[in-house]
Amino acid sequence: MYQWRIKLSIFINYFVFAILLNSVGTVILQVQNNYGVTQSAAAVLEPFKDLSIAIVSFIISSFITKIGYKKSMLIALAFISLVCFSMPYTNSFFATKLLFAAIGSSFALIKISVYSTIGLVTRSEKEHISLMNFVESFFMVGILAGYFIFSYFVNDKDPHSTAWLKVYVWLGACTTFAFILLLSARLDESKAQQQVQKISLAKSVGEMFQLIVSPIVLIFIACAFFYVLIEQSIMSWLPTFNSQVLKLPTTLSIEMASILAGSTAAGRFLAGLVLKKLNWFTALFLCLILATILVLVAIPLAQKTTGQPITGWATAPIAAFIFPMIGLLIAPIYPAINSVILSTLSVEKQGVMSGLIIIFSALGGTTGSLITGNIFQYYGGTQAFYFSLVPITILALCLFIFRKLQLKYKQQQSQV
Repeated sequence: MYQWRIKLSIFINYFVFAILLNSVGTVILQVQNNYGVTQSAAAVLEPFKDLSIAIVSFIISSFITKIGYKKSMLIALAFISLVCFSMPYTNSFFATKLLFAAIGSSFALIKISVYSTIGLVTRSEKEHISLMNFVESFFMVGILAGYFIFSYFVNDKDPHSTAWLKVYVWLGACTTFAFILLLSARLDESKAQQQVQKISLAKSVGEMFQLIVSPIVLIFIACAFFYVLIEQSIMSWLPTFNSQVLKLPTTLSIEMASILAGSTAAGRFLAGLVLKKLNWFTALFLCLILATILVLVAIPLAQKTTGQPITGWATAPIAAFIFPMIGLLIAPIYPAINSVILSTLSVEKQGVMSGLIIIFSALGGTTGSLITGNIFQYYGGTQAFYFSLVPITILALCLFIFRKLQLKYKQQQSQV
C-alpha cells in the first residue's frame, strides 16, 4: 500500500521538472527579445541543458544505485530550489545559460531515479509500459502548464521587460514542496541494491560500456536519439515559429505552443491505455506514418496568411492549431521504447540503462535544437520544420530493427 506515495512523488517531480526543462522554448524567444541575440545564438540554451544532462548522467549512472534513488532525487530538488530562488536577481544571457545547466544537471538525477524506481514498483512488462506512459503524460501536463505560467509573466507591451524572471520564485516554491513530499515517501530499493553491493566503481563503469556495445542497446540508442531530436527541434522552436512565421503576439505565441504539450500529454495518456492491449511496434510505426502526413499538410498552411491582425486564439491562423497536433502522434514513441528496453533487461542493469537513455536523449535534443536554430536563421521557419521528415524516416527504420533484435534477445534469454 505504501507504493501510492512514492508513485505520487514521481508524478510531482516529473511535473515540476517538465516546467523547468521545457521552458527553454519560451526562454529562447525571450532572450531574443531581451538581449538581442540571434536564433543560432539562442539555440545554445539547449546544449547547456542537454549536455549537462548527458555529462551528469554519464558520471552518475554507473553508481546511482549505491547512492540511492530517493536520496539522488532529494539532492536534485534541493539544489534546483536554491537556483530558482536566485534567478530573479540575475539579468543576463550568461546567467540564463547557467540556469539551464543547473536544470539539466538536476534532471539527470531525477530521470535516472524515476526510470529505475518504476522498475521497482511494477511487476510486468505491460504494467511497466503503462506506468511509464502515465508518468510521461504527466510530464507533458507540466509542460502544458508551464506555457501558461510563463506567458502570465511576459509583458507584450514591453518586449525588453525582464519581469518574467519572477516566475522562478514560484517555481522554487514548487520544487521545495516536491522535496518535502518525497522526503515523506518510502521506497524499498533493496531489490536493486542487492545486485550492486559488492561491485566496484570501475566494474560498474565497465558494465556500462559492455551494455552500450550490445546490438539491442545500440539500436535502441539510435531510436531514442532520433525521437528526441524530432521532439525537441519542434518543441524548443515552436514559440519562435509562432511569433516570427505566423506573426502571433509574444504572449499568444507562448500560449499556443501549449497545444503541442497538450496533444503530447493526450497521446501518452491514451498510449498508457492502448498499449496494454496493442502490440507496441504496430502502434508506433502507424504513429510515424500519420506524423509524416501531418507535416506535409500543416506546414504549407503556415505560408498562407490572411493579413488580418491577430489578437487572440479566435483570430489565430489554422496552422497554429494543426501543426502542434503532431504531439498526439509521436507522443507514445519515447516512453514505449524506453519501457521496452528497460523491461527487457534485468533489474540490476536498469539503473545503468536509464543513464544511457538520458545521455543519448540529451545529445539528440541538443542536435535537433542546434540544427533547427541554424536552419531557422538561414533558411526560414517553414524549412526548419520540414526538416523533421528526415529524422522521422530514420526513426521508422530504427524501430523496425529494434523490434527484431528485441524478439531475438528475449528468445535467447528464455533459453538461458
